[in-house]
Amino acid sequence: MTDQADTVEAIRWQENKLQLLDQRVLPHEIAYLTYGDAHAVADAIRDMVVRGAPAIGITAAYGIVLAARACFAQSPVDWKRAIEADLQTLTASRPTAVNLFWAIERMREVIAGIEGDPEAALLAEARRIHDDDIAANRHMGELGAALIEAPCAILTHCNAGALATGGYGTALGVVRAGFAAGKITSVYADETRPWMQGARLTAWEMVQEGIPVTLQAEGAAAHLMKQGRVGWVIVGSDRITANGDVVNKIGTYGLAVLARHHGVKFMVVAPASTVDMSIACGDDVAIEQRSPDEVLYLAGQRIAAEGAEAWNPAFDVTPAALVDAIVTERGVVRNPDVEKMRAMMERA
Repeated sequence: MTDQADTVEAIRWQENKLQLLDQRVLPHEIAYLTYGDAHAVADAIRDMVVRGAPAIGITAAYGIVLAARACFAQSPVDWKRAIEADLQTLTASRPTAVNLFWAIERMREVIAGIEGDPEAALLAEARRIHDDDIAANRHMGELGAALIEAPCAILTHCNAGALATGGYGTALGVVRAGFAAGKITSVYADETRPWMQGARLTAWEMVQEGIPVTLQAEGAAAHLMKQGRVGWVIVGSDRITANGDVVNKIGTYGLAVLARHHGVKFMVVAPASTVDMSIACGDDVAIEQRSPDEVLYLAGQRIAAEGAEAWNPAFDVTPAALVDAIVTERGVVRNPDVEKMRAMMERA
């Protein structure tokens, strides 16, 4: 079985520039775009060339390397002041995924201690963030798979695989580990409208690995669960709040409600950097509103009646009460609440 996390990279640093696998054209084309400045990296994040909370954070870290190089070349004495504009541009590229802000702050701490040319130190930190993410994903895969008691099919939403992370994946990391252990028999993947990440990305990843995958429209999930065909819903997250509320791709909340009604377990898999203990609950998270055209048009062709409007939130909030387990590299939190989340985050 091919390890897609090793053979296909969503993010790579080559020839002193950042290369991103353009996820907008998958699965029909494998194309890498090359970036040499921070503003172009911010555009790539905003335009969904790269997506998935961990991958966005890693991309921003490499973007800061590019920013530092340019600022130091223009003003070796005053580069730390000059780079602030680039940091703000990267921070504003997407408002919901906390990993973005976490990675930028981690790079900012390194910037504060640098004397002289900053590129080598910042590149080392960006690579460390990237490598740490892959290691965390592999560990989460083992922890999540251990929760599955009997072989079953699982349902997932959006894409939380190697393409959404530094490699291996969060939710799909559990799938990889669970399939290898004989605990996961197959995957049902929601299409995940309007960007179709399930159809274009998750199904593609599973096919590459030889893991049986069945694509379905979002509206089929309730009927699938009623028939008893899945044992777990396993998803990633873009932000988890202090009380265990989960902010993830729009449609996740509905799946959690359906899962609870049908007695299907609900697992969220995300690195600890996704947990934002500074925000009490999901109601306090700013939900990104994207262009109505993403809903009104498909492949450049309008599919809605002229005159119709569209509401297009990118994420929704799943209350902690509907979550059976949150898995991070620091451990598993069952039936999350504030105290359990705090205890997990305090672990080394």
